[in-house]
This record gives sequence, structure tokens and C-alpha cells, in this order.
Amino acid sequence: MAQLPPESTQQAVGYPSLFLLVTLGALVPVVPTGAVVSSAAVVAFHQTDPLALLYVFAVASLAAFLGDVSLYWLGQRGVRSRNGSRWLAELQSRAAPERLALAQEKLDEHGVAVLVLSRLVPAGRIPVMLACLLARMPLRSFVRGDVPACLAWAATYGLIGILGGSLFDEPWQGVVLAVGLTIVVSGAPALWRRLRHGRPDSAGGAA
Repeated sequence: MAQLPPESTQQAVGYPSLFLLVTLGALVPVVPTGAVVSSAAVVAFHQTDPLALLYVFAVASLAAFLGDVSLYWLGQRGVRSRNGSRWLAELQSRAAPERLALAQEKLDEHGVAVLVLSRLVPAGRIPVMLACLLARMPLRSFVRGDVPACLAWAATYGLIGILGGSLFDEPWQGVVLAVGLTIVVSGAPALWRRLRHGRPDSAGGAA
């Protein structure tokens, strides 16, 4: 396995790449940003710079926040527009009706605090953001709730990366583990929902 480039090169390339990928993933939810942050944390864990992990946390948090706020602002333009917008339509296409209804219920109960949980629950961010848009939540209120949400999100996936980095001497091995853990964390809720929905059918078939 080839050695990693010098730390100065890793930092010069890694931090801007991390920022761009997380921002893009917040705007267009197809990039696995959690895995990106975890992988960056693994590499930072093995660097000699004591502040490397802090830099990863700061860059990931800032990028996620800017991406969220930009997407929300674009969605607001669609809500105000008579013809909507491509961004609002994209959000609506990615939010199942039942998840949107649940997000609206949680938003009514807990207000902007629900944004923190939505960032940590896989596929939970878009329904909650759409619920905020439909409720005409001001951008200032959204920002107030999104700051702790992005900080908690970056810290969670950073810790997954630290776990992966602490178990192996080679950074690439820690990256593999971190990505695997991220996939498990992301896929477990969906698998659980499928199993729960499948139980009544199996019970009915047995009867």
C-alpha cells in the first residue's frame, strides 16, 4: 500500500475538498457527506498536527451550515414564487408524504430544536427542512436551529472517524472501517422500518 502524501499536501488538498464535498452534499443530497467527514477525521487522527481534528470539525460544520442555509434560502424563493422553483421541487420529490407529515408534527411540538435530530437521523434533514419552508419559518429562525444541528452532525461523524483511526495503524484501514460504520448508521433506520412494516404481513400470512 502506497504511503500517504506529506501532511502539508494532505491539508492543502484535503480541507478545501472536504469543504466543497460537504457543501455540495448539503445542496444536492446525493454525496455521502457523513462518510466524507469520517474519512477526513481518520486521516487527521494520524497526523502530527494536534489541531488537525479540530480543523476537520470546523470545516465540516461550516460547510454543512452554509449548504443548509443556501438550500433553505433557495427553497424560500420557491415558496414565495407563484411558479415555485427547481430547488423546492427537488426537496418535495425527496420527502415522502408520511415523513413530511411526521416532520411537521415534530416541528409543531419542538420548534427549531427538531433540526438537530433531523441532521443526525439518516434522510431526516430534507423532510424537516421542507416542513420549515411550508410553515414559513423565517431564515433567521432556521439559522438559529441549524447551527447546533451542524455542530452535532460534524461531531458525530468525526467521532466515527476517530474510532476508525484509533483501531488501526494504517489510515486507509481506518477509512474503510469509518465508511463501513457510516453506511451501517445510515442504513439501519431504513432497514428497521422495512422490518417493522413487514411484520404485519408475515403475521397475516401465517394466520
